[in-house]
Amino acid sequence: MISVDGLTVKFGGTTLFKDISFVINDTDRIALMGKNGAGKSTLLKLIAGDKTATKGRISAPKEAVIAYLPQHLITENHRSVFEEASQAFAQTLAMQTQMDELNHQLTVRTDYESPEYYEIIEQVTSLSEKLYSHGEINFDAEVEKILLGLGFERSDFKRSTSEFSGGWRMRIELAKILLQNPDLILLDEPTNHLDIESVQWLEQFLINSAKAVMVISHDRSFVDNITNRTIEVTMGRIYDYKVNYSRYLELRKERREQQQKAFDEQQKMIAENQEFIERFKGTYSKTLQVQSRVKMLEKLEILEVDEIDTSHLRLRFPPSPRSGNYPVIAEGVGKSYDNKPVFAHASFTIERGEKVAFVGRNGEGKSTLVKALMGEIDYEGKLTLGHNTLIGYFAQNEASLLDENLTVFQTIDDIAKGEVRTKIKDFLGAFMFGGDDWDKKVKLLSGGERTRLAMIKLLLEPINLLILDEPTNHLDMRTKDILKQALMDFDGTLILVSHDRDFLDGLVSKVYEFGNQKVKEHLEGIREFLERKKMEHLKELEVKK
Repeated sequence: MISVDGLTVKFGGTTLFKDISFVINDTDRIALMGKNGAGKSTLLKLIAGDKTATKGRISAPKEAVIAYLPQHLITENHRSVFEEASQAFAQTLAMQTQMDELNHQLTVRTDYESPEYYEIIEQVTSLSEKLYSHGEINFDAEVEKILLGLGFERSDFKRSTSEFSGGWRMRIELAKILLQNPDLILLDEPTNHLDIESVQWLEQFLINSAKAVMVISHDRSFVDNITNRTIEVTMGRIYDYKVNYSRYLELRKERREQQQKAFDEQQKMIAENQEFIERFKGTYSKTLQVQSRVKMLEKLEILEVDEIDTSHLRLRFPPSPRSGNYPVIAEGVGKSYDNKPVFAHASFTIERGEKVAFVGRNGEGKSTLVKALMGEIDYEGKLTLGHNTLIGYFAQNEASLLDENLTVFQTIDDIAKGEVRTKIKDFLGAFMFGGDDWDKKVKLLSGGERTRLAMIKLLLEPINLLILDEPTNHLDMRTKDILKQALMDFDGTLILVSHDRDFLDGLVSKVYEFGNQKVKEHLEGIREFLERKKMEHLKELEVKK
């Protein structure tokens, strides 16, 4: 059990938290919720020991292991993937090596009655107890199981970690955390770099194998599936609900309605008393009553209504110019790197107005096919864009491509042309950038703010084929909902690469599955696709048995 007692955090003149307390129990799976800037990531860092509070303390049992996966992590080293993941057992292996060395000393020394000999015996006993508490572990088998579950291939195990992208290095760090079997796992946006299959695997691992978990995530399905408790951070305090995210939303709405009702009743009472005071303050017979009411109002503690984040994305795509009947036709398309095929013989047709999803494990070619469509890479076969097809493209790393030294306003001003330049401030306002933000440098923006800024480019020119590669990374749930509705209303053709099941559900009507060097078409939505895939996986297991 880990307890947070009277935690207060101040930055400059701002109080982020004030005197918050709660307990994390052994089997709690907690969703940490709140608007951007409320202090969720700071709270995780405090519990992990990476930050110090202004006041208050965090208590944990002496032997408790707390593992923390931050949102942004860049690791540079020269170990192989397998060696780096095995670092999770570095402490245990070091203890084993130390015990082997001490046992060797006991066999060669003859000073049986000396204090030094007895000290070695005590050290061996202490180490034995610690190792016994860890149990017998087949380290290599555990590392292999976790790495495969997180989407690595056996052929990746000997590759240097420096060969992998930041997202894949994040998975290696996640593997190290899971292998430690910690008492508390702290996860800050863990699904941003995971494909759908890896997210589902992580869900099952956390549900079936983890102890206590505290997670910040904008993936509603993930949060709902793994959590049994929700802690909301708002206005420097917390509200603790023993329910998952969806139920929490209902209870939070009820709480705010009750707060508003109590606030309105109190304001009415204050107004009535103030009116009485003004009316009778010069009347001798009412002096005592007037004084009594004045004192009562002075002592009255004014009720508060929790803030509601009223800032929201205002996104509506302009009407699409009409394209040909078939904006995208693929005939025998394939791509290889170093003679190793990513996918081959992909043939399909996307009709005007269709909304389709590209799904599959990372590295199977989803983004590669998008780049081929954009003419950014060479490929085999034939890709044809239909008559008058106008593409709007949001790349997976679009937000990171922004010039960090430009201001928010300059970023859009530099690419806007013609009459559009007169509407830059309107665009910025619609994407939640107020006047105070216009002169802010891009390097000071959060991940969500950068993503929103990068999206503005999609509105600067008319489009009828929208290609989005992981657009929801770093977007909060409310903004994702607004983006989803805007895409549902979009009257053009949509190709969406995403691992977010909740975002895809109800938005796409066709799924292209990338895997085993093939691209397979499924004429169904993402929910039906995933339900059927789970059945397929079960059948595959039966065949293997």
